[in-house]
Amino acid sequence: MDAPPVDQELLDLAVDLIVRAGVMAAERFFAGDVAAERKADGTDVTAADLAVEEFVRAELERVVPGDEIYGEETGTTAGTSGRRWIVDPIDGTYYFARRMPVFNTRLAFEDEHGPAIGVIREPVARQTIFAGRGLGCWRAIGADRARLHVTDRSRLRGARTAMGNPATWSDELLLTLHRTVFLDQSGDTVGLVSRQLDALVIAGLPMGYEDVAPLPVIVGEAGGRVTDLAGNSVLSGDGTVLATNGHLHDELLTLVAGLPTARDWRALIAD
Repeated sequence: MDAPPVDQELLDLAVDLIVRAGVMAAERFFAGDVAAERKADGTDVTAADLAVEEFVRAELERVVPGDEIYGEETGTTAGTSGRRWIVDPIDGTYYFARRMPVFNTRLAFEDEHGPAIGVIREPVARQTIFAGRGLGCWRAIGADRARLHVTDRSRLRGARTAMGNPATWSDELLLTLHRTVFLDQSGDTVGLVSRQLDALVIAGLPMGYEDVAPLPVIVGEAGGRVTDLAGNSVLSGDGTVLATNGHLHDELLTLVAGLPTARDWRALIAD
């Protein structure tokens, strides 16, 4: 039995909240509040990460009390409703801390049927990509909204394929894809669902749950497909991501099957 559509009011709540969180992140970015510290896992964290997550948590606790909240920086606040929110206050803290305006804020929502809402806000570009289960995938820039769909390309050779964390990819993965598809370092999930790309590969530095939680709804509602590079659920997989227009998915899985996906990325970022 198919899961029912998510409540439109709940989707509107998620979009409004993450837009406001993005405003906070942008204000701190342009104010120069970007100093970073190194976490135990080798990634960066800033005061802005903590402040934005605290804001989102406080709003969710006020508006939807009883829902569980998981945030990248401060972990889990238990709930009683069986529903869960996943917060990534600044996805791309590495870039944020280096004054590179390519970070985003992310929010996902899961109910008893599974992934239900995904929102990605690009604060500097001032655009929001959002999707609700059964409600489609959309882009909002100001008051303008447009429904998004993936491409219909079915030929793998030359397919426009974005690269996530390519500096930490294995040589084998990089060379195999380079020989078959057109690799693009500038693309991301937003590019995939807005028809700028045909596929997205993220490997090497593993993604956290908060990074991938919005993807099943956003990619799926745009007509695409997302797994890890072994074909498993992206939410319970190995931290890699393969997101495609659907037509190219199985062929790409076959192409990279059995390949190592990462090199010693921890050594690369060691002081």
